[in-house]
This record gives sequence, structure tokens and C-alpha cells, in this order.
Amino acid sequence: MKRIAVLTSGGDSPGMNAAIRAVVRKGIHEGLEVYGVYQGYAGLMEGKMKKLELGSVGDIIHRGGTILYSARSEEFKKDESQYKAIKQLKELRIEGLVVIGGDGSYRGAAKLSEKGFPCVGLPGTIDNDIPGTDYTIGYDTALNTVINCIDKIRDTATSHDRTFIIEVMGRHAGDIALFSGLAVGAESIIIPEKKYEIQDIVAKLKKGIERGKKHSIIVLAEGVCSAGELAAELLNNYQLETRISVLGHIQRGGTPTCFDRVLASRLGARAIELLLEGKSGRAIGMQKQEIVDHDIIEILKKRDPIQEGVYTLSKELSI
Repeated sequence: MKRIAVLTSGGDSPGMNAAIRAVVRKGIHEGLEVYGVYQGYAGLMEGKMKKLELGSVGDIIHRGGTILYSARSEEFKKDESQYKAIKQLKELRIEGLVVIGGDGSYRGAAKLSEKGFPCVGLPGTIDNDIPGTDYTIGYDTALNTVINCIDKIRDTATSHDRTFIIEVMGRHAGDIALFSGLAVGAESIIIPEKKYEIQDIVAKLKKGIERGKKHSIIVLAEGVCSAGELAAELLNNYQLETRISVLGHIQRGGTPTCFDRVLASRLGARAIELLLEGKSGRAIGMQKQEIVDHDIIEILKKRDPIQEGVYTLSKELSI
């Protein structure tokens, strides 16, 4: 193998640039030429590729987002589009592809692998919803961003005797809500994996009011409902007034933490090693502090459960 390419796909996450840097520099260290694919799978189909040198990835390890840009592509789900992408790669004599992204990005890498083109996937998503790894690239940074924001909101909640509903990202996975909620001492945490009873939230709020508590924080994962919907239900049915704050895309940006930079660097370097070992269709991750890889097809069939012990602890400490 002499030439490989790297792309980022789906939602951006802090640490993607660190992963790109690791792929490029480890590849060059091993004697490979490394090409960057711009605008994800959409750019791959259009042949938007450029050779990357050592200097191309200089001074990016600390930057959020992705220098290769990203895009979502419904078109790439078609077989003919996947063959078109493979043709573009082969025209540049590229023999392997590193894909950095989430669930949808992994599905694209799996399709290319099934069609005979060597691919490996790195988990780049703030949601921490990729099986086969304890942490995804960007998750730790997103958690710290959310915690920082909620700490500031709590200052206002305290000053004005308010109950705030904080809506955080997580359509299918509640990791951001659960761990940030525990870290900031939220009174209630609502996640997709656990059915919640509005009466329990109301009872907890009223119990706090009765003992003189004048402010509360509710952390809500967006996949359950919107903060506006929950606020309306509390007001219309239980006469409890709240304020809402939707953190939105601020959670995806920012300087990656030390943890995310190191994780991305380790995973990116391992991607090069797997390709040089002749392996394809692998999903790389970290479990129990060790770098591991799994069959990407099998990974896509799984869904990691929420950590029950952490969820139970959050309820025990928020009495």
C-alpha cells in the first residue's frame, strides 16, 4: 500500500483535526502518501481530493471542527454512488480510506469495504453513541462545554429563583445529558434510554420548594422532547414556571480537551497500522484504556446500554 485517503463525515466534533493530523503524519512516517478528501462522501464522489504534506496538518491539533470540512450525503447511500466514489479513489491510485465520523459515516465505510475497497472507521461524534469504544472523539470536550454553560446558567437561576430546563444534544443517546447532569448536580436528568414520569419531576421540584430551595436545573436530552414542550407541560398542567436554554451547536465546537487530542491521535495512528496490515472493514476504539478494533458491520448492529450505575447515582444524589 502506497497511497491512502482520509475524510470526515457527518456532524463535526472537537478532535477531528487531531485525528486527521495523526493519520497524515503516521502515514508519512510509514512511507505513505496521504490524500485529504474534502466535504465528506459528497466530496469523495466528486473527486475533491488533495495530497497532504506534513505542513498541511501543522498547527491544527488544538482546533475544533475539521479542516477537511464535512457534509451529509443521501446520494452516497446508492450503490452506483459508492462505485463512483471507488472509481475516484482508484483514479488517484489510492488504496485505502480512513473515515472519521459517527454512525452514518460508519455505514458508508462498511458499504465501501463490502465492495472491496479497504476502509477503517474512527468514532468522531460528540454523542458517544458508537459501540465498541468507551469514548468517541469529541465527547469529552462536549461534556466540558455543557458543564461550563450550565454552571453559568445556575448563577442566573440562583440569582432569580428560577428553574431552568437545559436542552442538550443526544437524539438516541443520553450520555451527554446523564454525565453533565451528574457533574453539575442537576435535580432531574431526562434521557432517551429511560422512560420518565412528569409527576416525578413535579414532585421533586415541589419538594425542593417546600424545604426552601428556590432554584433547580433540569437537563434534557433533545431526543426525548424539546425544552419548550417540557416547559409548556409543566406550566399548563402543574402551574410550574420555568426558563429554557437550548445549548445547540455550541456543544460541537471549541478547542478539544487533552483527552480528546490524545484519543484522536492514538486512534488515527492505529488506523494506518491496520491498513498496512491489510485489514479492512474495521471500527477502531478504546476500551479499558486499550486501543481495539472490531468488525464494522457487527458494530453497526449493536447499541450500548446506558450506564445504569451512573443513572441510579444521579437520582440518589438529587434528592
